[in-house]
Amino acid sequence: MEFGPALYQEFGEARKTRDGYRLAKTISPDLPPAQLSNIWKSVNSAGNWKAPRDDDVKAAIKRGLSSSPARLDGIGHKEIKGWVEVYFAYWQTTGILAEVQQTSSWTNAYEQWKVLINALIQGYNGHEFEAWTIPCLYVAGKHLRLFAMQADENTSVNDTSAAAFQDDFDPELQKHQKLEDCARVLNRVFSLCLSDRAPLEESRKWGLYYIINLLFKTYFKLNATGLSKNVLRILTAGRGDMPDFHSFPKSQQVTFKYHEGVLCFLEENYVEAEKHLTEAWNTCHKDAMRNKELILTYLIPCHLITTHTLPTAKLLEPYPRLQKLFLPLCQCIKKGELHKFDLALQEAEDEFVKRRIYLTLERGRDIALRNLLRKVFIAGGFEPVAKEGDKPVRRTRVPVAEFAAGISLGSEEKVDNDEVECLLANMIYKVSRNLPYPRSFCLGRQGSHGCQD
Repeated sequence: MEFGPALYQEFGEARKTRDGYRLAKTISPDLPPAQLSNIWKSVNSAGNWKAPRDDDVKAAIKRGLSSSPARLDGIGHKEIKGWVEVYFAYWQTTGILAEVQQTSSWTNAYEQWKVLINALIQGYNGHEFEAWTIPCLYVAGKHLRLFAMQADENTSVNDTSAAAFQDDFDPELQKHQKLEDCARVLNRVFSLCLSDRAPLEESRKWGLYYIINLLFKTYFKLNATGLSKNVLRILTAGRGDMPDFHSFPKSQQVTFKYHEGVLCFLEENYVEAEKHLTEAWNTCHKDAMRNKELILTYLIPCHLITTHTLPTAKLLEPYPRLQKLFLPLCQCIKKGELHKFDLALQEAEDEFVKRRIYLTLERGRDIALRNLLRKVFIAGGFEPVAKEGDKPVRRTRVPVAEFAAGISLGSEEKVDNDEVECLLANMIYKVSRNLPYPRSFCLGRQGSHGCQD
């Protein structure tokens, strides 16, 4: 959208209807380069374009916002001044983005976009921006994070050659410099929303969960989960005067519950992790396959630990990547094939480590071992019948040597009796805690567990 009557008309209509999402589209940078270039050049009505002075651009924007058809009853001088700063920053960004493919100046794009989001923050603090405009913060925050990652990626590529000439060069120091700065800016937006004392129906607190989700994504990218926990603690302390969680858009609920579940998972609090991830699964849109795949990546290991249940083939059928990762492990666990379990775990080790689920899945070996020991027990048959007609009783005393033979076959390596006795003692202890026998599970739309032996 060019800087002209069309943009000012859209601003006026959005303000008249109090439609924050419509207003947010007027500052969206997600446009083709040609359109961004047109916005950059549209402030000059002369035939031969040349860069105007900043004061001239601001004056032109102010005239456009203040004049018909944009002028509306109730808009004050302070608010106009605030939006002038926002649109001026947006105009400057379009010039950089229009040429970014040729110049790779993502760092400049990030810095200029930060000027825009700071102008928005100042608009809420000092220029009387109303809460219905918070979708503008959504657009600004989302693209600030994207520009930061792109800037860091370009910086990392450019610094590779510099590292060859500097013995003291630390590539990790610069790896996420802009993203770390982005996290600090998003924290300011978080505080801006959290500290609003207006009545809930007119409060900026309706923007909290969107910004929190952006912070979670940023902290996860930075591998700074401790900072995510700080956000949760602050949120928990202030929930008394916040809107009900289930009043927020479902997309925000799903993203929040997913990250909350993963944080519990990383702390090995699998019961809480399962609760949050199941809620995210139940709320997730049925066609959001990528989101459902991410949820299952952590929910499957949770079920393995908490209930010793395995995913069914039907549950994994829509997710080829998860089938490749989990089905080999599940088959080995069911059959008690210890050696093949180790191989399956090793084959997907890089992906499991990347997702931080390796150590959790490794504990599935105990379940595979228990299944193997059960097979040995069943193969032992029945005690001799004392007299004809008596009901056969399954043999309860199994020689250690038989278990040793079974474990040696399952692990494909010789295991001595002392080690077998140790394994049996540990397994008896675990079984005595009434852990359930491994089954398969499938998740319905309401999170129901269809279990089968």
